[in-house]
Amino acid sequence: MIQSSVSPGDPHICSDSANRLSIFSSVYEALVKRDDEGRYRPSLAEGWSVEGDARTWTFELRDGVRFHNGDALRAEDVVATLARVVDPSIGGAYGTQGVYASYLGTAEISALDDRRVRIIAGEPMADLLDLIVAMPISPESALDDLPDEYVGSGPYRVIKLSSDHTVLRSYNKYWGGKPPVKEIHWLAEPDAHRRVDALLSGDADISSGVDLEGKRLIDASKKAELRELRSGLCIIFMCNARRGPCEDGRVRQALNYALDLDEVIKKVKGGAATPLNGFLTPHHFGHDPETPVYPYDPDRARDLLADAGHGDGLELVVDIPSVMPDEAPRLAKLMSQQYERVGVSMEIVEHTDRAGYAEMVRAKKIKDACCFDSSPRSTFRVLREKIHSGLKGPWWQGYANGEVDALIERAQATVFDGERREIYRKAYRIIRDDAPWIFLYRPTNFWGVSSAAKWWRPETDGLIKLF
Repeated sequence: MIQSSVSPGDPHICSDSANRLSIFSSVYEALVKRDDEGRYRPSLAEGWSVEGDARTWTFELRDGVRFHNGDALRAEDVVATLARVVDPSIGGAYGTQGVYASYLGTAEISALDDRRVRIIAGEPMADLLDLIVAMPISPESALDDLPDEYVGSGPYRVIKLSSDHTVLRSYNKYWGGKPPVKEIHWLAEPDAHRRVDALLSGDADISSGVDLEGKRLIDASKKAELRELRSGLCIIFMCNARRGPCEDGRVRQALNYALDLDEVIKKVKGGAATPLNGFLTPHHFGHDPETPVYPYDPDRARDLLADAGHGDGLELVVDIPSVMPDEAPRLAKLMSQQYERVGVSMEIVEHTDRAGYAEMVRAKKIKDACCFDSSPRSTFRVLREKIHSGLKGPWWQGYANGEVDALIERAQATVFDGERREIYRKAYRIIRDDAPWIFLYRPTNFWGVSSAAKWWRPETDGLIKLF
């Protein structure tokens, strides 16, 4: 396997990096896992229940599970691991420090006996599994060795770990049976072209992060095949609704109507993306497929701007990162050109320090808008961290709608999936119309595979899993 990096870091920080999660998903397991349809399935927990208060959850642990160090899975391992996960001192990636603590920092997590774990959340949390699925369980005896040594219960164990070469070997005591591959070598190569070269020369069996040029090379070659997936990543601009022109919903709507997304996707992504119709993708629980994409309507945009008092023009200053998304500079330039057609002048401020950029956004120091990628698969997390005006979460930028806040809180207390989905869809339609973000697209991701790996298909979460 060849990808841009292979140093996974701490398994218990909040991160959405496919590189690190692909490695960790082979080494660790959580209490539950998500299937390709987004449904939760047993993993280390073979069953679970939630009481009507949506706060009290009980997990029944699977028997016969052994960690890579030989320890048998016990409820105390789960309790100790979750305590570490929600410890704010563990940190996070790109501004995500403290995120898990904001959900479960006040929860009571206890072992009822050796096989049962109870979590009593500090508030209703009907979507608790959205969090639990991202919390890999370690044996209590190995927690002090993290992040220098990885001990999980997954189908593969770590044999070698370095910044450019990580090796995993199948674990012969894995409870789920023998893995299909004996050994996995993860190679680091930051350059996308060299990753494709390694694939076509036979030095790699799966190449991730294939760009459009790499796609063309693989298409023209008989040595490899392409795999593609419409991702669950939202490329958007978050509007500063706290101050400035984007406080006015008419301005935010105009900025959506003024964009020709077909042209944006063609010129910036080579056609490899799908327009967003709101703040989620079809991979998300509660996404509403009936909600329309904002159409390209420059006349409507001009009318809205005039109604908002900007008939003579509007000046915007926007922040963008140089990477993540990597196309942000090209994207912003094209958006600026399109906005000129409706009398909007857009000044672009580019930031080269991506971690610093995330901290600036988290501190709510953006100018009129900022380019961002919204990646959590959890609708619950997106709403709490980016939308709810009472919580003022890490990525919230001033949007306020009391009806939306009430719907989010109602969904938190609704344990029945069907009812909760409809609540989310109602909120989805309101948020789309209020336009706290400039809704752009979800990218299509590509991988190259050799003949030896032609059986492999990407998961809907975009991870490389060989089991």
